[in-house]
Amino acid sequence: MLDSAVVIPAADLGAAPRARSRSLAVALSFLWPGLGHWYVGRRRAALTYGLPVVVVLALVVVRVLQGVDTFAISLFDPSFALTVIALTVALGAWRLLAMSDAATEPGRRFGGARTTRMTLVVLGLAAILVHSVVVYYAYSFYSAGSKIFIGGAHADDDYSNGLLGSPQPSELYLATPFATPQSATSRVTVLLTGIDHTTSRTESLNDTLLIASVNPLTKTISMVSFPRDVSEFPLYNGATYHGKINSLMEWAASHPQDFPDGPLPTLVHELSYLLGIPIHYYAAVDLDGFRQMIDAVGGVTVTVQRAIDDPSYSYLDGTHGFYLAAGVQVLDGRTALAYVRSRKGDGDNDFTRAGRQQQLLLALRARVTDPTVLARLPDLLSVAGETIRTDFPADRIAEMIDLTKSINGDGIKRVVLQPPTYSVHPPTNTTGGTYTLRLDLDAIARLSVEWFGADSRFAAKDAWVP
Repeated sequence: MLDSAVVIPAADLGAAPRARSRSLAVALSFLWPGLGHWYVGRRRAALTYGLPVVVVLALVVVRVLQGVDTFAISLFDPSFALTVIALTVALGAWRLLAMSDAATEPGRRFGGARTTRMTLVVLGLAAILVHSVVVYYAYSFYSAGSKIFIGGAHADDDYSNGLLGSPQPSELYLATPFATPQSATSRVTVLLTGIDHTTSRTESLNDTLLIASVNPLTKTISMVSFPRDVSEFPLYNGATYHGKINSLMEWAASHPQDFPDGPLPTLVHELSYLLGIPIHYYAAVDLDGFRQMIDAVGGVTVTVQRAIDDPSYSYLDGTHGFYLAAGVQVLDGRTALAYVRSRKGDGDNDFTRAGRQQQLLLALRARVTDPTVLARLPDLLSVAGETIRTDFPADRIAEMIDLTKSINGDGIKRVVLQPPTYSVHPPTNTTGGTYTLRLDLDAIARLSVEWFGADSRFAAKDAWVP
């Protein structure tokens, strides 16, 4: 009877068929939860601990395959960043549980050899460190995104370091779009504005006014820049603005009785009115904060095509004179800001300055994507959170990045509304010695219809007013 008894393998009872190193089992479960259980013969436990990690990894791989930059941009969406943080914490706890279980023989309380205990402690601390670093970086994106995308977690804060310098209520930055695109395939138009402000000056000027319009159907981008010196232009409320267009937002802020829409909405509605197409969103950048971003990444490299000699340039700290030799240059934040603000050197003007601004943006993008900047990323995100504001939907950022990546150079049209085609420069003896430009509204209307077709108000018999 005893000879005919069925012998059940120890492995089927859940125990290891032979002695295996518990320290190695802990190390393997550190590398991948469940791997240590597989090593000691606990197949069912290995699947229990390993499969959830496979599922999460598969989801991450799918997102990363869409592009590392797209994945990083997605982290600016506070809801996505919080999801990443929650998953990271959960996986960290799951890994620690798997390591602890791998160190314990089935049916026994953990009380293994000293080497096993030390391995578990050391690798447990390492696991906590790795997951904490991921949480720290994800939280940096979450914190920046909550501030950058108006309507996030910090929308009710007063921005003591806001774009207009002095404390400004959050109502200055709209939390909702000006005009929502009708569908996912509708044209999306954004105002990109750089606000020239430092703590040493009392005024805040929109020295960059760039309208970018993306057509998802035709996969084209149209970019229109308004020169900062445009003045004497009609307002959408029927009046005429006699100052320069770069001062309109601040003027509206100080004259709310005349501009009840508010400072930034007034600027957006006005540019929409002049160009003839609805502007859906805005993105505003504090140029002084832009300087801090350059320093945060350790400087940027640009190729200076022609030497710059601008003795009248003011750094707004009591020092004057900006000089930069031609050739490859590494610019720190102070020099980079001068590079994009200087316009009075020999052969320079607003239009050459606009070209340098585009060049520096590309240089900053190259620097941000440099792997050596990874350690500086939290500092960069912190500065970005105090520098950039937009009401663009955070959950559409990755989608728009993917779309713009699919558009080649032939699909990008750019124009500056400069003389003689789209504006004129009246003699300074007729403007009190001030350099100004007057828009050719008929030429702009023709451009609007040519580029934007039926989306342009000038294409309709009854022109709308934003």
